[in-house]
Amino acid sequence: MKLLRYGPKGNEKPGILDTSGRVRDLSGIVDDIAGDVLTPEGLARLRAVDIETLPLVSGTPQQDLRLGACVGRIGKFICIGLNYADHAAETGAAIPAEPIVFNKWTSAIVGPDDDVEIPRNSVKTDWEVELGVVIGKPGRYIDEADAMSHVAGYCVINDVSEREFQTERGGTWDKGKGCDTFGPTGPWMVTADEIADPQNLKMWLDVDDKRFQNGSTKTMIFSVQQVVSYLSRFMSLQSGDVISTGTPPGVGLGQKPPIYLKAGQTMTLGIEGLGTQRQRVVAA
Repeated sequence: MKLLRYGPKGNEKPGILDTSGRVRDLSGIVDDIAGDVLTPEGLARLRAVDIETLPLVSGTPQQDLRLGACVGRIGKFICIGLNYADHAAETGAAIPAEPIVFNKWTSAIVGPDDDVEIPRNSVKTDWEVELGVVIGKPGRYIDEADAMSHVAGYCVINDVSEREFQTERGGTWDKGKGCDTFGPTGPWMVTADEIADPQNLKMWLDVDDKRFQNGSTKTMIFSVQQVVSYLSRFMSLQSGDVISTGTPPGVGLGQKPPIYLKAGQTMTLGIEGLGTQRQRVVAA
């Protein structure tokens, strides 16, 4: 299933993509794509629904029908840093011995095609295409062998980052990662049963039609399975939590010399089987 949320900002409704690529309304069945809806039991109930009997939503998704973030009421937006061997190499960083964990604030979350704002006084706003993992079954101290049973699905995330805020202003990475609009999420959550191998997905990102990132989840240092298990040692993972699992090489910071985003530019990005995003860059 490809689950999504559509409509105006702040008033999104739950939906599902049908076999023709049209949106069907789920609001008569669930109130949102969130919480218990994402548990194995919740997804089983949705699978039992005949999609073709659901009301058809007018408009074409990502054209004249706006999509919001594909998961609603996200409790935790957890990120893994330097999780691609080739990205660590381009930044000159050592391979981490354990996953590097930071957070994006939930106020950063926007739809897949909403504008991305360069914060005031920013000089180094950067891009990062990432595989998002949506937690379905909650848990703590999850064994690696059982970790994938806790995954509801996957989505595309742009982990937009302000590098000066992140690394040159003291403290943790978080304040360069969680600015408003720095978390485009979607266009839809693809349920885990549709992704045969999350460690073999092509991913890419263009700025103004120039390809900068062209990677694969093959080069992840810590796999989805390892990341879910690892995080659960330090916090409970709850239904609807989202994990952004790191980026392949080609970020602006890694260019020689570095290149950063400017107002008026456009980012286009995607992951094999999970859809695409397109954001216009504007000044805050």
